[in-house]
Amino acid sequence: MDIPLTTIAVVGLGTMGTGIAEVLARAGREVVGIDVSEAAARQAVASLEASTARSVRRERITEQERHDILARFRTFTDLQAAADAELVIEVVPETYEIKQQVFRELDAVVSPTAILATGTNALSVTRLAAESRHPERVLGLHFFNPAPAMKLVEVVSSVLTAPPAVESVTRLARELGKEPVAVGDRPGFVADGLLFGYLNQAAAMYEANYASREDIDAAMKLGCGLPMGPLALLDLIGIDTARTVLEAMYTASHDRLHAPAPVLGQLSEAGLTGRKAGRGFYTYDAPGGQTVVPDALTPSESAGAVAGREVSSVGVAGSGTMASGIAEVFAKAGYSVVLAARSQEKADTAKARIATSLGRSVSKGRLTEEARDETLGRITPAGSLDSFAEVDLAVEAVAEDLEIKRELFATLDKVCKPGAVLATTTSSLPVVAVARVTSRPEDVVGMHFFNPAPAMKLVEVVRTVLTADDVHATVREVCLKVRKHPVDCGDRAGFIVNALLFPYLNNAIKMVEEHYATLDDIDAAMKLGGGYPMGPFELLDVVGLDVSLAIEKVLHSEFRDPGLAPAPLLEHLVAAGCLGRKTGRGFREYARR
Repeated sequence: MDIPLTTIAVVGLGTMGTGIAEVLARAGREVVGIDVSEAAARQAVASLEASTARSVRRERITEQERHDILARFRTFTDLQAAADAELVIEVVPETYEIKQQVFRELDAVVSPTAILATGTNALSVTRLAAESRHPERVLGLHFFNPAPAMKLVEVVSSVLTAPPAVESVTRLARELGKEPVAVGDRPGFVADGLLFGYLNQAAAMYEANYASREDIDAAMKLGCGLPMGPLALLDLIGIDTARTVLEAMYTASHDRLHAPAPVLGQLSEAGLTGRKAGRGFYTYDAPGGQTVVPDALTPSESAGAVAGREVSSVGVAGSGTMASGIAEVFAKAGYSVVLAARSQEKADTAKARIATSLGRSVSKGRLTEEARDETLGRITPAGSLDSFAEVDLAVEAVAEDLEIKRELFATLDKVCKPGAVLATTTSSLPVVAVARVTSRPEDVVGMHFFNPAPAMKLVEVVRTVLTADDVHATVREVCLKVRKHPVDCGDRAGFIVNALLFPYLNNAIKMVEEHYATLDDIDAAMKLGGGYPMGPFELLDVVGLDVSLAIEKVLHSEFRDPGLAPAPLLEHLVAAGCLGRKTGRGFREYARR
């Protein structure tokens, strides 16, 4: 089976099949494209013609190279055309019946040494292989869309797959300029196994009316650096496709986090399957269109407009990195800032940290020396919360400990003037719990900045059942004035970002626990296949495993879902003092500074 793969058949010339065919033809392979639809075959040729013409215009290939690429791609409507192929990749619709029929017919057509690959991302490769007379030559070869651009290819082995077949397609993937990741046979494999659970939770969050579709998508793009929000991504993938993948995942795992959110079924049954239908979670300018157009759910700028309170001075309580960063944000925007710590020395140190940060901005040409000096001049360090007596907005940024925060808010209640807005930056604790220790819970709101505060655009605005409308409006207005993007969410564990991010991270740890894939392969899969700026284990080590475990525990305690229980491996690492980069060891080891 260790033979050169020079002639390759691609069965199914939809978007993915056409993309795979293009990758192969550009890499010098003879490509046999097969589709029962003559129209699909013509469209595949037209797509390759258009793509290569763009490459010529951009001077990436010559006209002769374009001619050679097009000559290597031939299309047919009969599987018999695959007879001479050393490798056949099927990318037909995601159903067992259709794929099994293709495999049965291929058995009668191809050489006994030919490798048969399925492009499925949801179905069992083992079950498909069992339909073949030569199951040892069947494997999964999962490209990502768009295939010419995406680097990741998951190479999926069943218990029946012969190692030489795996070696051959792995070598091919590298020759195509792709990054192959070896995985076992389970629904979703690595990238989609993690991605679709996250997408499902986002759909459920939207269905529960916890946050708007726009806020959910903005939160994950701005809070996690993702290229697309989850609901927009579901529209791109196809809501019906996502539901199929999740059904397969749930059948295998029986994890409630994989049980498709009912809204996915409702939209699918209504034919609202996303971009391809012109409507899904969003409405598009046309079926297959990419431009979102306003619809009945699009928020109106004037809807529910309430005037906020006047804010000219801000108090920031805390002396750590987050407090310093938040104080810097407000001072840059022109607010007078009181930065209060437990001692004058700590407050002075925090201001010095801000001076260093602003100095870096000056050296990079992002800030003038005059602007730096004006910003620092607006910050008054103080060693006591008594200095908050005249502030219009008090922002707490102390340790993530409920009792510490409650004690601080009890003090703010006594110190701050009537009408001052009291905000907590908690990322996981109930805002109402700190509001209730005050005599004015209607003035208390969550204002969750992300770290580092000067760079991160997102602020989650968390209103409790007691928060006054004008307080909520005040915080939103302030966010806009300091050039942040506010998203609204209710007072429940994790808000938007952490409630979607940490179950995904937890599931990645479970994959390693189950010896399904390595740390490196999982990180590579999510960066190359999902467009994530960091792999889950890189991110866990940066966040801190102790912080991650604490958030996981809060989520599990609030939602009581067994699937949210912290992975034992995470608990063991924290117990061993392996907390990530800050201790020099977490999931990986780091050089001590």
